[in-house]
Amino acid sequence: MNITELARILRISPQELRDMLPELGFAIGQKAIKVDNNTAKKIIKDWPFLRREWEQKKMAAAIKKQDEVLPKERKTIFVPNVLAVRAYAELAGIPINRVLAELMKNGVFTSINEKIDFDTAAIIGENLNLDVQLAESKVEDEDKEDKKLEAILAKEDVADMQERAPVIVVMGHVDHGKTKLLDSIRQTDVVAGEAGGITQHIGAYQVNRKGQAITFIDTPGHEAFTAMRSRGAKVADIAILVVAADDGVKPQTIEAFRIIETAKIPFIVAINKIDKPDSDVNKTKQELSTRLNITPEDWGGKTICVPISAKDGTGIEELLDMVLLVSATESSNLKANPGAQAAGTVVESNVDKASGPLATILVQNGTLRVGDQLCFNDVVYGKVKALKNYKGEEVTEAGPSTPVKILGLKISPAVGDILNVGEGEKVKIKKIKSVSGHNENVLASTEDSPEDKTPKVNVLIKTDFLGSAEAIEESLLKLNGEKVKVKIISKGLGYITEGDVKRAEDSGAKILGFNVRMSPAIENLVREKQVTVKVYTIIYDLIKYVKDEMQLLAKPEINRVDLGRLKVLAIFRTENDSQIVGGKVLDGELRNASMIEVYRGDNFIVAGKLTRLQSGKQDVNMVEKDQEAGMRYEGKPMIEVGDILVNYIEERIVGTI
Repeated sequence: MNITELARILRISPQELRDMLPELGFAIGQKAIKVDNNTAKKIIKDWPFLRREWEQKKMAAAIKKQDEVLPKERKTIFVPNVLAVRAYAELAGIPINRVLAELMKNGVFTSINEKIDFDTAAIIGENLNLDVQLAESKVEDEDKEDKKLEAILAKEDVADMQERAPVIVVMGHVDHGKTKLLDSIRQTDVVAGEAGGITQHIGAYQVNRKGQAITFIDTPGHEAFTAMRSRGAKVADIAILVVAADDGVKPQTIEAFRIIETAKIPFIVAINKIDKPDSDVNKTKQELSTRLNITPEDWGGKTICVPISAKDGTGIEELLDMVLLVSATESSNLKANPGAQAAGTVVESNVDKASGPLATILVQNGTLRVGDQLCFNDVVYGKVKALKNYKGEEVTEAGPSTPVKILGLKISPAVGDILNVGEGEKVKIKKIKSVSGHNENVLASTEDSPEDKTPKVNVLIKTDFLGSAEAIEESLLKLNGEKVKVKIISKGLGYITEGDVKRAEDSGAKILGFNVRMSPAIENLVREKQVTVKVYTIIYDLIKYVKDEMQLLAKPEINRVDLGRLKVLAIFRTENDSQIVGGKVLDGELRNASMIEVYRGDNFIVAGKLTRLQSGKQDVNMVEKDQEAGMRYEGKPMIEVGDILVNYIEERIVGTI
């Protein structure tokens, strides 16, 4: 049999076949053109096992090659309780692919950006020539930032501490009504005449209920973005977990609850969408109890559950009353010193074309005033030139639990950074020049290793706020797998520009915008350059689009399913490229529009297609065991009486990313 024909049957390239066969014990040279029929038949018959053996040999060879870069002597590394796989590889000085392979050997299937615990790190370290020790004194940066705020509050005199407004974060599944709930709360406050309308998004806002202020963190993005939600929870005093009464507990509900548990803050459950005809509050409570171990108060537990309809406004005032009730029980923890120098957490960050870097800070201690100098890690980020509250009004100061937008910064802080008033080191700021020669706010880009040939979806991200950009980047990187990856060419803030279009054209990237726009001139340029631009207002939709694009690049798998065998009893007609034959089904079944392999004794003869099937002179789709059938075979006319025809189909399985 010709090597090319055999490769076609096995659905691999001829060169791949020449490379594989010697490794599998077949004496086939690199320049071989044909394989004897007996050998070809054995290869076809044992192909599933041979292919698996080849893949195992390749993996073993790859691991052996990677083992060459393992430490020659046992190396000791210190890791925290939890760390990202990428960070583990960097600490160990071992290629990331080798670490991932070791994790897979131990049944842990993960990506470079996901986290592993200390026990897992120690177990895989044994085979990586590593002595993995727990770094008890080392904590991750975000934990250091938490302790920084704790240290500031710990220094305050108890006599100077005063009660402050509670800070609330809303979490839950993407479709369960978090945004609608926040809108409904704002509308309730407006109707009550206690606050004006919100004219701009700053990432947080305040409402008044019964003369008491309540601050809400309006974290952007989809709840799957653990980093964003975690940051929200760390500045919050109370969480509201939203669960839809018509949908119940979903995976993202569980994820949000785990974040709340980790943050160790009290929470209230808002059972939303009670206006829906198929809503079932009791069933939802049952799911909360069985899946999350949350027992509602009216079931004898300790968790407050409030039925609401964010759409109709039902139960919103009761929910706010419960927030005040919980905050009253937490009053000893809701204190700050308004007379101190201000310190607080960044809940939103972006760059404005006219105003430069902007940030929303939630003041957590002290009072922030116009003219104050703000620092992060002893580096001066700029002086406060102006402060704006959530209504867009300019204010001169902001006390504890008050969110304000800051103008005057020289550096864009990251969401979650803790800024404090004080002295620090001044740094020089460099503008990044785009390919078009204009200054642009480019935040990041990713590089590929030269040997990485994995298919990729190239994207360029432009968002309105830094928090959104971080959330999108983290979620996109979680999509990466061994078969397809997403490559972030760059991410930046502000409107889509000519430089973005040029960069996307050069790299073959798709421009993904979140809450940003294009000028008419840029729209014309996009059409001229034929660059793909997608603009979204919901991050979930953006992520889904990228996932769908990655799916298109995933190679499908072909799965062969053997159906049955027919023994040829008669040849009725032979043409140049087909035959009409008759026979009896020995086992299984024959199906119309399927594949045929012809065997003579133990020898494979030829392969072709079954294009017409008859039984009792009637066209049929299937003939079963022990029945006689006539069929039209398309292929090389080599069938003889006594041949065995093996009938099979090939199932195309959509590739996974």
